[in-house]
Amino acid sequence: MRSESPLRALFVINSLAGGGAERVFTTLVDRLSQSAGEFAITVALLDNEAEEAYSLPAGVRIERLDTRGGLLRSVTRTRKLVRRLRPDVTLSFLSRANVAAILAMRRSGGAAVISERVNTTAHLKTGRLGVLSRLLIRSTYPLARRIIAVSEGVSRTLESDFAVEPARISVIYNPVDIARIRSLAAQEPAIPVNTVDFVTMGRLVDNKNTAMAIRALAKAETEGDLIVLGEGPLREDLTALAASLGLADRVRFPGFLDNPYAVLARAGCYLLTSNAEGFPNAMLEAMAVGLPVVATDCPSGPAEILQVRRSGNEPAFGHGGALIAMNDDGAMARCMAELTGPRRVPYAAAAAERAATFSVESAVERFRAALVEAARPEARPVGP
Repeated sequence: MRSESPLRALFVINSLAGGGAERVFTTLVDRLSQSAGEFAITVALLDNEAEEAYSLPAGVRIERLDTRGGLLRSVTRTRKLVRRLRPDVTLSFLSRANVAAILAMRRSGGAAVISERVNTTAHLKTGRLGVLSRLLIRSTYPLARRIIAVSEGVSRTLESDFAVEPARISVIYNPVDIARIRSLAAQEPAIPVNTVDFVTMGRLVDNKNTAMAIRALAKAETEGDLIVLGEGPLREDLTALAASLGLADRVRFPGFLDNPYAVLARAGCYLLTSNAEGFPNAMLEAMAVGLPVVATDCPSGPAEILQVRRSGNEPAFGHGGALIAMNDDGAMARCMAELTGPRRVPYAAAAAERAATFSVESAVERFRAALVEAARPEARPVGP
């Protein structure tokens, strides 16, 4: 137990809308706010969302900055908050919050710790806006006291593409609350599902490439439906694609569910179709309930989780499922058939075993240590 005053910690994120980053953020706030008086935590939400998918523990102070998605407003309002609260350390999630926290903490005497949740290069837009975004990140991220990368792939990208010193980077994989997930999985599912069905989960946006799962279902020699758990701007386009392929009755869009785990636990196989990930939380949660996966070999995360590398264009089978080339819906279709057939049982068992190695306790302790270390005056690096 700390004998001195608790560290004043400001946690910053865009919002608590549904998503893997928001889930991990909420878990950290919950656990660290209970850590024997070590932290006095305030949470800053940059945007006001009509609906918040996650709730914070009672007693944690929340500041809603209402930046309406604007970067300049995010920086200026976070800076005003920092001047008022004078935190010893900030922890931010997601690129806009990271930039805002780094700039707000300049000359404050405190430390900015940022958590990079995506493969930064792959995630940023192309064109002029993408160039400007890269320049902004390259000019700000190296100023953070510490950067927590969610995977080794993200860490390598920060070093090679954004000039971040390796000594400032720590890799901390996302935590998986196995006990909670399995408890929820035991409940009755909100929708019908059985072991011939496939599930994919996440925001319906370009990078998630959900259309690939629909095209793979059209080619797969299997029974069963595709259940798409999530919402987003591409829902109508995806619904139209399913209809155009004659799959209107086999592709279901129930949206975000309060308890997706009860559905995952009763399905046959999980599909990850992304073109870019930092660390695919939903994939690991599916594995936690014993669901084998077919995942694209995107940067970054799936290959690290499955502990396998592909050679050429052929799928590679690892600890809990298959890794395939991005956009290869034919390979996905073949693996879907294999992993709902005779190979399902051993790969389901391997998936659950692999997921169990990503414990909440380990991740929370590493975040705690990173914040405490970064806040020490002697941790301040020489230089700008």
